[in-house]
Amino acid sequence: MAESKEELKSLLMKVKEESEKVGLKLNIQKTKIMVSGSITSCQIDGETMETVTDFIVLGSKITADGDCSHEIKRRLLLRRKAMTHLDSILKSRDITLPSKIRLVKAMVFPVVVYGCESWTTKKAECQRIDAFELWYWRRLLRVPWTARSSNRSILKKISPEYSLEGLMLKLKLQYFGHLMRRTNSLEKTLRLGKIEGRRRRG
Repeated sequence: MAESKEELKSLLMKVKEESEKVGLKLNIQKTKIMVSGSITSCQIDGETMETVTDFIVLGSKITADGDCSHEIKRRLLLRRKAMTHLDSILKSRDITLPSKIRLVKAMVFPVVVYGCESWTTKKAECQRIDAFELWYWRRLLRVPWTARSSNRSILKKISPEYSLEGLMLKLKLQYFGHLMRRTNSLEKTLRLGKIEGRRRRG
């Protein structure tokens, strides 16, 4: 991370120099940057690095505008893969409902909430997550949408220890506590909004 174009160039030159010491080469053409501000491009040794509006790092999608809705949508799409692997098990009549619920919480829910500690969720995103959870429980219970079963009756049959949104809140609070115990941490500074300087007009 860099706070200016000059700092970014200096950082990349150090990476380039240290890499060359061990026989590695920094490929500028494959190096991409994401900016939050007025910087439009950056050059190293006469080569221009590509500027992107989003990228995936450590399994999470980061966007230049900080909007988490893209990552939440992506997570809800990724859960399909986890669901496909469990299909034959969840459809089996030889496995009890409590066991199926534990499997869902252990193998599907973590896919959806991965990285949620950094999310800023709006009402629309929370509703989307709640809708997915209830849809999944209905599917698990083999309750068709045509059946007049309320969400409350579905949750009563499942008797979940916590909701998907509740799990997200728990993980966020755990991470917040972890940050507050740290000293000289950039994450803590950002979380508390203690960045120096002023925001540009407009």
